[in-house]
Amino acid sequence: MNAREKKIYAVTLKGSAINALLILLKFIAGFFGRSSAMVADAVHSLSDFISDVIVLVFVKIAGKPEDKGHDYGHGKFETLASMIIGVLLIFVGIGLSVNGVEAVLHSINGMQLPRPTMLALVIAILSIISKEWLYRYTIRAGNKLDSQALNANAWHHRSDAVSSLGTLVGIAGAMFLGEKWRILDPVAAIIVSIFIIKSGYDIIKPCISELLEASLPEEKEKEIMHLVLSVPGIEDMHNLRTRRIGNCIAIDFHIKMDGTQTLFEAHEKATAAENAIRSAFGSNSIINIHMEPV
Repeated sequence: MNAREKKIYAVTLKGSAINALLILLKFIAGFFGRSSAMVADAVHSLSDFISDVIVLVFVKIAGKPEDKGHDYGHGKFETLASMIIGVLLIFVGIGLSVNGVEAVLHSINGMQLPRPTMLALVIAILSIISKEWLYRYTIRAGNKLDSQALNANAWHHRSDAVSSLGTLVGIAGAMFLGEKWRILDPVAAIIVSIFIIKSGYDIIKPCISELLEASLPEEKEKEIMHLVLSVPGIEDMHNLRTRRIGNCIAIDFHIKMDGTQTLFEAHEKATAAENAIRSAFGSNSIINIHMEPV
């Protein structure tokens, strides 16, 4: 396991430990605190815990070196992990929405909803604080390590914090505004579910682009061209093709140079272009250069 994998594991394991504790507390608070919103929030935290497990499994696979069956390495397993987390978020959001709608309909039809207790309120506040801290901690690590899976997991933490915020509003309203306002508990779950579904979509969208071999953004390609053409002796560049493979990028392009120079001299210039790209985009960038005479 390399240094990057160890750091990703450390961040994810810390999140998993906090998630496990929150899941237990939320289920206890949901059942004994008489809050359907808190039970739904507990289910959301459970999905968060499952996503941690997915990250741990897939990042280990993504870190494996190139082999006979994977000439470009295993980086897209990390993309697949992010995709799974996004899909999981959407399904959890739909589940929360359905449960909330059912509770609202029961209330409209005359069923008296239970009044949540202070236990549910306290755990909701604790969840907001801890999950927001986890989001900030994980997103910093994800950006530093250029890990899509960590970033996806960070947004899952943020969605859980938003979920707990909605739960807090619903619980507080149901507790302090009177019997007719107890409907706020399931209404909060419905509102939160919309944000959860949106978060899942935002995670899935770039993953689909990568799995469908989408090119890097135009500004990134312009940056690559600038780096290559800044090397003395490289007079032109064309046929640039780019794509992302997990946490690294793959780049293919043609360059034109003086055809009378030696192969050694041409190779030195091509190597300088490679080093410039790797300095800007990471040492694990996959670069293929075809050299042509002017």
